[in-house]
Amino acid sequence: MRIALLALTILGLFATGPLYAADASKAKTADAKAAEPKAAKPAPPAATTPPPGPAPSDKGFCFKDTPGEYLDVYLDGRAVARYMYANDTSTPQRAHETFKPFLHVFDAEGKMPITKGPGGQFTHHRGIFFGWQKIGLDGKKYNLWEMGGGNRQVHLKFLAQTAAADQASFTSQVAWNLADGKTVIDESRTLTFHRRPAPALALIDFSATVKAVAGDLSLDGDPEHGGIQYRAADQVDRKATQYCLPKDAVEPPLDPSAEFQVMAETKDGKTAAITKIAKTDLPWAAESYVLDGKTYYVQEMSHPDNPKGTRWSAYRDYGRFGAFPKAELKNGETLTVRYRFWVSAGPAPSREELQKQWDAYAKAPAAGAAQ
Repeated sequence: MRIALLALTILGLFATGPLYAADASKAKTADAKAAEPKAAKPAPPAATTPPPGPAPSDKGFCFKDTPGEYLDVYLDGRAVARYMYANDTSTPQRAHETFKPFLHVFDAEGKMPITKGPGGQFTHHRGIFFGWQKIGLDGKKYNLWEMGGGNRQVHLKFLAQTAAADQASFTSQVAWNLADGKTVIDESRTLTFHRRPAPALALIDFSATVKAVAGDLSLDGDPEHGGIQYRAADQVDRKATQYCLPKDAVEPPLDPSAEFQVMAETKDGKTAAITKIAKTDLPWAAESYVLDGKTYYVQEMSHPDNPKGTRWSAYRDYGRFGAFPKAELKNGETLTVRYRFWVSAGPAPSREELQKQWDAYAKAPAAGAAQ
């Protein structure tokens, strides 16, 4: 009897051994798959930007509106900028492409934007754009930076448009809406354009007043996901992107004596990107980037009246940078933010010249007139 039981046990081991081995093999395969990094979600295709048509006038500033799509700004017959204000939910693609208004800046020929539109890496990064990732309302957070969950910024109408020989401006009324259509912020966004000699492409004043209209709001996020920012075109040469900060904002491992420099540290043969600027309330930050073999630079200046404690992001090699103010608004209260963008072609200016530009802006009246 004992011999029979022993024989059965041995047979059982032979029979089940391969099954156990197969199960173990499957488990290892499953563990290996779980350990593999998930494939990155492919970036949406970049939306094409129609080239500007003939200017209505070849003298001074003027506008040309393509109703329901965009407003072109011309200076002496050259396209300077394009305000993208479409709100088209007819298809998922168009809904994605038009979930917030933004401003393109054109090259020296006035033919192609040197800023990014929908699609590409970080599709929500678009030209000169504005938002917060974490808007607190009634104990919940809503994303009006990436426009998560179907939230949208909707251009309602132009409140004003003026164009003259040396200056032009328009004001756009923008509703910041949740996915259910509820408006949480009513915004009045004014963009003012000033004449500047070449190689300047544009001198743009951005002024926005936001009003809490659905309850008390917390306007929050972080320097990478909120504020008033500029994003260079997706095709930039990432190895050539450099930044310049006021000297007292430059900390090791960066070189305070250098002006424009790559925001990275090389140590023991390894390069690591800088990911934080410790100093707050910078008066300005500037970027130099290369696109299609041509060099451009842009300086973003913060007005002295902007919220205190503003943090900055100015180090990404793909060319997004800007200011991140935070605020708390009671229902019915407003917040006004003011920034200036100096965009130019050619070699970057000195830190001293960048400071002079900010000094002039800081003295400019509230209407944004250039000094």
